[in-house]
Amino acid sequence: MSFHSMNEGAQFVATSRDILRQNQITVTIGTNFLAYRKLLREERPQQMMGAPFDPDIHNLNDKNAFWLVARDADGQLMHTQASRLLNLRKQKLSGYLLKKFRDFPPPLPDLDLERSRYRASPGAGRITGNVVYHGEVWMGDTGPYRGTGLSTVLARYGIHEAMCRWNPDHIFGFMARTVAFKGFAERMGYMHNEPGAVRWFRKGSDMPFEGFLSYLSNEDARYMLEVPVVDVVEVPERRRKAA
Repeated sequence: MSFHSMNEGAQFVATSRDILRQNQITVTIGTNFLAYRKLLREERPQQMMGAPFDPDIHNLNDKNAFWLVARDADGQLMHTQASRLLNLRKQKLSGYLLKKFRDFPPPLPDLDLERSRYRASPGAGRITGNVVYHGEVWMGDTGPYRGTGLSTVLARYGIHEAMCRWNPDHIFGFMARTVAFKGFAERMGYMHNEPGAVRWFRKGSDMPFEGFLSYLSNEDARYMLEVPVVDVVEVPERRRKAA
């Protein structure tokens, strides 16, 4: 059965659109990654585009990838994310990443890829089939939106879009340890968060940058999208009065 016809998906979209409309937030979804790169250079210069979504490296199109951006009431960029479909077939994600983890680096300069390493966590050994890599997640200075839970709405909006497009077996991403410890994986909707998956080193530094493996199964994503999003979002007072 297609995810498009599932009741929980329709409820999520309707509720999310109401919340975004009340807060005067607009969401744009696209598949032209040359346009996305141009947008980032102009409006998100503090964080370079991630290698997993670089159109000079990967053949990205409307069949295998999309990006999502959100703007506030003043038209300022406040959020980005992107997703990309990987067909692992019968190969497990653990084996795939042993060879390919360097294709998914964090957006840090001067990475020492030779010293960096990947460690297969238990969940990676169970992930196979059609798998979505979810990355490029960035929240800007959200001002009146800070602490309202709107990052939850936006992150899940992207997960919902991936489910509608591809109905994947799993969705995964890497999350910095410092961010994971603040509970961001849970706010995004990830139901599994495994530490020690990747360690990135920068040239000239012995201090590693650790990433957790965060993931959802297809069943997890369907369940998560059934949870009423209004239970985790408080509409900012200023926006509520203006709505």
